Amino acid sequence: MSKQDRDGIRNVVLVHGAFVDGSGWAAVYRGLRKQGFTVSIVQNPTTSLAEDVAATRRVLDQQEGSAILVGHSYGGAVITEAGNHPKVAGLVYIAAFVPDSGESVGTLIQNPPPGAPVPPILPPQDGYLLLDRSKFAASFAADVPPELAAFMADSQVPWGVEALQGTISRAAWHSKPSWYLVPTEDRMIPPAAERLMAQRAGANTSEVQASHAVFVSQPETVIRLIAMAAEASAASPAAAV
Repeated sequence: MSKQDRDGIRNVVLVHGAFVDGSGWAAVYRGLRKQGFTVSIVQNPTTSLAEDVAATRRVLDQQEGSAILVGHSYGGAVITEAGNHPKVAGLVYIAAFVPDSGESVGTLIQNPPPGAPVPPILPPQDGYLLLDRSKFAASFAADVPPELAAFMADSQVPWGVEALQGTISRAAWHSKPSWYLVPTEDRMIPPAAERLMAQRAGANTSEVQASHAVFVSQPETVIRLIAMAAEASAASPAAAV
């Protein structure tokens, strides 16, 4: 373990999910920087799980010392695979999918519970998915200011069907400590499903009244959880690099 890690993990790597890009982390980035963290944002292409994991690993390779790896939504699948990187000391899931080894996001959403909200995903075009713009705000960003929610809807990043179907080879949460934030008003992933995934992973779980876009609408809540994970993970064997 480096001296930096003994003094507390100060590196954070943020991984966005489907339909958005890394700019959504802006407020979280600024808040973490004010607390003295070194923050890197992965601009994963969301074309395939393998490519997104590779993009995340390249950023992790550049870290000086251990890092906390944070994923939102589909980004949870990315960090579950990329989190096996030796520099990752802890995993933070924000309204995220937490697949196990051999699972994909596709398998996790196969059998939604009765009455669960159905994300307004349009039929695939050329192997990519988008959300219905007219329903984006209500489903993804209900507590985000309307102008910003409209911008998010109009600047969507197409999500590759291959990313949806990408299978985890080895789930990092089996060997790394994890934290999970459940937004109780999530209309993209049912909160009940989020709780079950967090429980299965043995994650330290918090809840907040927020939409799926909690990282945009309530960055302070996300920052507090990441800071908590950084402090707790500094004492973990996973912090040794």
